[in-house]
Amino acid sequence: MAHPKRKTSKQRRDKRRTHVKAVADNISTCPTTGQPHLFHRAHWHEGKLYYKGKVVMEKEVAV
Repeated sequence: MAHPKRKTSKQRRDKRRTHVKAVADNISTCPTTGQPHLFHRAHWHEGKLYYKGKVVMEKEVAV
Protein backbone atom coordinates (compact mmCIF):
# COMPACT_ATOMS: atom_id res chain seq x y z
CA MET A 1 0.00 0.00 0.00
CA ALA A 2 1.27 3.48 -0.83
CA HIS A 3 2.69 5.43 2.07
CA PRO A 4 3.88 9.06 1.93
CA LYS A 5 7.57 9.61 2.61
CA ARG A 6 6.97 13.12 3.98
CA LYS A 7 4.01 14.79 5.67
CA THR A 8 2.01 17.06 3.35
CA SER A 9 1.87 20.54 4.87
CA LYS A 10 -1.44 22.25 5.60
CA GLN A 11 -0.58 25.00 3.14
CA ARG A 12 0.10 22.58 0.27
CA ARG A 13 -3.02 20.53 1.11
CA ASP A 14 -5.25 23.62 1.26
CA LYS A 15 -3.84 25.05 -1.99
CA ARG A 16 -4.78 21.83 -3.74
CA ARG A 17 -8.30 21.85 -2.31
CA THR A 18 -9.13 25.46 -3.33
CA HIS A 19 -9.43 24.64 -7.02
CA VAL A 20 -12.56 22.57 -6.46
CA LYS A 21 -14.46 25.69 -5.39
CA ALA A 22 -13.65 27.64 -8.56
CA VAL A 23 -16.85 26.44 -10.25
CA ALA A 24 -19.50 29.13 -10.76
CA ASP A 25 -22.44 26.78 -10.08
CA ASN A 26 -22.83 28.17 -6.56
CA ILE A 27 -24.24 31.58 -7.59
CA SER A 28 -27.85 32.39 -6.82
CA THR A 29 -30.06 35.44 -7.40
CA CYS A 30 -31.79 37.22 -4.55
CA PRO A 31 -35.60 36.97 -4.79
CA THR A 32 -36.01 40.52 -3.43
CA THR A 33 -33.29 42.50 -5.20
CA GLY A 34 -32.46 40.25 -8.14
CA GLN A 35 -28.73 40.60 -7.41
CA PRO A 36 -26.41 37.60 -7.91
CA HIS A 37 -24.70 36.29 -4.76
CA LEU A 38 -23.13 33.12 -3.38
CA PHE A 39 -25.33 30.50 -1.75
CA HIS A 40 -25.62 30.76 2.05
CA ARG A 41 -23.98 34.20 2.11
CA ALA A 42 -25.40 37.61 2.98
CA HIS A 43 -24.87 40.40 0.42
CA TRP A 44 -25.02 44.20 0.44
CA HIS A 45 -27.35 46.07 -1.89
CA GLU A 46 -27.99 49.84 -1.67
CA GLY A 47 -26.78 50.10 1.93
CA LYS A 48 -28.74 47.11 3.23
CA LEU A 49 -27.53 43.61 4.08
CA TYR A 50 -29.79 40.87 2.69
CA TYR A 51 -29.93 37.20 3.65
CA LYS A 52 -32.56 34.81 2.27
CA GLY A 53 -34.38 37.76 0.70
CA LYS A 54 -34.82 39.64 3.97
CA VAL A 55 -33.10 42.76 5.29
CA VAL A 56 -30.79 41.78 8.13
CA MET A 57 -28.93 45.03 8.75
CA GLU A 58 -28.77 48.58 7.43
CA LYS A 59 -25.56 50.53 7.01
CA GLU A 60 -25.18 53.43 9.45
CA VAL A 61 -24.59 56.88 7.99
CA ALA A 62 -21.82 58.92 9.63
CA VAL A 63 -22.99 62.36 10.77
